[in-house]
Order: sequence, then C-alpha cells, then structure tokens
Amino acid sequence: MGRYIPPSAFHTFVPLRHDPLELIPLIQASQGGDHGEIQSIAKFSNTIQNLVEGQSPELDAATMLFLTAVSWQEDGSSPEPLDKAVSRERIGRFPIEGGNAISYLHEFTNDRDNGALHDLLAKLALGLEEEYLGEPGFSSGAAGLHLCGWLSASEVTSLHRVIRRGKWGINPSEPLDGGVNDAFRHLTIILRSARKRRCGLLMRRHA
Repeated sequence: MGRYIPPSAFHTFVPLRHDPLELIPLIQASQGGDHGEIQSIAKFSNTIQNLVEGQSPELDAATMLFLTAVSWQEDGSSPEPLDKAVSRERIGRFPIEGGNAISYLHEFTNDRDNGALHDLLAKLALGLEEEYLGEPGFSSGAAGLHLCGWLSASEVTSLHRVIRRGKWGINPSEPLDGGVNDAFRHLTIILRSARKRRCGLLMRRHA
C-alpha cells in the first residue's frame, strides 16, 4: 500500500477592522485585568464585553486578537467572506505540501520591485509568528486556532498595486505549471474585494 498523505491545511482570508499592531498592547493590558480599552474597541464581541475588570481572562492572546481585530458583523456573527466562489477554494487549499499559496508565491517569484512584493507576502504569511512579530502567543490559540499574518488596509492596496505592476518574474524551479499565475489571479480577487471594503486582511490556517 502507498504511504498515506494527509490532506493539506486550508487557509482563509478574513477581513480585518483593526490593525493587530495597535491591539497587541491593549490585549497585553487586558490579560493583566485591565479591559477598558479593549472593550471600547471590540464592541461586537460578547466574549470581550463580558470580561470582568480586575480579573485576568481565560482567553489566550491569539484568541483575543482574533475576537478584537476581525470585522465582525454588528450582531456578532461571522464577517461576510471576501470571496464566496472559486478563488476562496483555490487559494485556500493550494495543491502543494502545506497548502499555503502565499508561501508558494514568496518562494517561486523573483521580486523586481525593491523587495516590496516579498515583504508584503511575508507579512501576510508569517506576520503573527513570534520570530517575525517579536511577541509570543499571537499566532496559536485554543481549539486549534492558528493565525498566520496580516496586512493593514493600506498594505492591501499596496500589494494589489505591486502585483498589477508586474515587476516580478517566475522562478524557473516552480514545481506547478502555471502555479504562480493561478495563485496571483485568485489572490488579486481577494485583495480587490478587501480594497472595496476598505479593510485589512488576516490569513488563518485551519488544520
């Protein structure tokens, strides 16, 4: 029998209302029992609103970041997806080991735009990892939550423009025929939707 190959992780791209960098000090204060500022921002999260002043929450930092940064609807329900069609599926589970289309683009493109393309791709794929962020605890949380990285609303616009400028090439070692172009096509649809909504972008991995 052949070796069992588990299915790759699925990645989603979630609209952001708040920049994680601005929230991190507020979350750290909240973990010490000071919830005032974080509650003033996370108005649509019942979980955050129910925190008791002076008591440390049972929530980990990554979960708090997810609850406070994401663009939840006013009734607290999940944000409207940036794409409901083919692009969400195609870029969400890219046909490579690990299923990460953004890391694939970073690895198999040549950046001819003073590093702008690779810098933004790296932030989206890795920005909340401790080695990149410089702060522990904001990438992995309870119940298998894993946050990869993010782009602010202005960075969404920047990445969209960088891709469209075309100052990049495809590495000859690319293993998937047409993989880079396919990934960029679907990523561009996600970015265009985020630009229309004037929101940032959070990349999340689902096991």
